[in-house]
Amino acid sequence: MKHNKGMIVSEVQKGSIADELGLAKGDMILSVNGIVPKDIIELSFIVQDENINLAVKKAPETLEDGSIIPGETELFEIDKDEDEDLGIDFECAVFDGIKPCLNKCIFCFVDQQPKGLRESLYVKDDDWRTSYLQGTYVTGTNLKEEDWQRMEALRLSPLYISIHTTNPDLRVKMLNNKRAGEILNILDRFKKLGIELHGQIVLCPEINDGKELQRTLDDLKKYKKILKSLAVVPVGVSKYREGDLLKPLSKANACRVIDMLDEFNICQKKHIAMASDEIFLTAEREIPNKKYYGDFVQIEDGVGAIRLLEDSFQKCKKRLKKALPKKKKVSLLTGSIAAGLFNKFNKEINTENLEFEVIEVKNNFFGDKINVAGLVTGSDILKTIENKCFEHVIIPSVMLKEGTDEFLDGIKISDIEKKLAKNSKNSIIHIIEDCYSFDEVLKILNK
Repeated sequence: MKHNKGMIVSEVQKGSIADELGLAKGDMILSVNGIVPKDIIELSFIVQDENINLAVKKAPETLEDGSIIPGETELFEIDKDEDEDLGIDFECAVFDGIKPCLNKCIFCFVDQQPKGLRESLYVKDDDWRTSYLQGTYVTGTNLKEEDWQRMEALRLSPLYISIHTTNPDLRVKMLNNKRAGEILNILDRFKKLGIELHGQIVLCPEINDGKELQRTLDDLKKYKKILKSLAVVPVGVSKYREGDLLKPLSKANACRVIDMLDEFNICQKKHIAMASDEIFLTAEREIPNKKYYGDFVQIEDGVGAIRLLEDSFQKCKKRLKKALPKKKKVSLLTGSIAAGLFNKFNKEINTENLEFEVIEVKNNFFGDKINVAGLVTGSDILKTIENKCFEHVIIPSVMLKEGTDEFLDGIKISDIEKKLAKNSKNSIIHIIEDCYSFDEVLKILNK
């Protein structure tokens, strides 16, 4: 996601009003009915009118000699149905600039990254609007009265909030922000507004676990009506992390966390709190059934991905064993956690016509303590496939920047293809969008 200010067009839907007007990627909407909306939320209300006046600055044009001609400003008068959409996608859902994070969290992964990565990876988003629109977590430390007034007027639910601890003094230390201690007041105000929340606790051993975690869970009991889910995830520590303040989660601690959350749910008579997949793996406990995860609302936080994948495999198993049109060798490149899981399926997947291999991509870039597929880099993939032959290679899209073919470190899919071509000219890369489902794997096998 880009963070440039302004209503910059990223895509125009075919056959839409915008398409008929000749709008294109890179154009900037200057105003709608004389109004410059702050974000896509405000814009959605404005464009409900049947009569729309659109001011557009066309994207600059680059000539063959490299010179650039500035785009002209054009005015459009549009008559449309009340509920008819303009058909425009934007680079960012927030037009007046993302509200930045004002915290200096002791566990912040942005601060644990090396220099030289793409610019967007260093952006700290703490904007309640993107929380509603895209499910990003906010801390509430930068909320101003105008934000509260707008939230009250719009009543947009749900929002995603990073709680971490309800101990005011401890939260101030963890977030390194004096306003962080207002967490209970923030939760009270959300409760008064009736805005539903999905909560998150990043668990830092010997800091906000044990008695502190129990205190947090006890404090959260009074927010039963608005707290729709609570994800507890272990802190991620990259090799670029300085100091030894953050420690890895132990098996014993992981077991205690799971038990504490189960007890919390029993007391609430409602299943709200869930431990992440990584906590269950660390505890060496079985992954719960799908009832534990409800609607899988915390899937992007690593809560329930393994259950989805295992259930998907069981549904697809019979179809996987069916005879394929021709013999194939399929190689899945993924992170350490997913590799361990896929390897469990290997004996059941491989048949006379299918050789299915799972290749673990070890995270040398961020360090061996980072083992999720979403943080696998292109450079580590290049090291992994060195001097190996492949036929069909599967790469989960979660490794790529959304909507692009670029990995975290700037390596592109084309770079991987060039590397593969040196040893196996006919190798094909397949990008799977849903890394929790075997359906896309089946499609690849049956091509």
